[in-house]
Amino acid sequence: MNTRLAKFGIGQVVRHRIFPFRGVIFDVDPTFANTDEWWLSIPEDIRPRKDQPFYHLLAENDQNTYVAYVSEQNLLPDDTGEPVGHPHTALIFDGFQDGHYHMRPRVAH
Repeated sequence: MNTRLAKFGIGQVVRHRIFPFRGVIFDVDPTFANTDEWWLSIPEDIRPRKDQPFYHLLAENDQNTYVAYVSEQNLLPDDTGEPVGHPHTALIFDGFQDGHYHMRPRVAH
């Protein structure tokens, strides 16, 4: 498989190209790293390729907050400049400025 650099970065707010949700990226896999069962559960006409970056998002829609796993081809930058309402953002990030979250410093032993 041919891997390439991720288009989006950790702390960036993005929205889904098809479904009405947005979120902040907290991790990136260089290629698909979930189960085949998960991948096959996606309708075939919108099922993403596996050979692209996949993003872990703290996501929100009008009803809920949740963790989403989304292919790069299905993400667009979110240009609202608004923070994400997911309650776990404060566990991973320590600030939101100019439409971007900043990672908390990690404590190493």
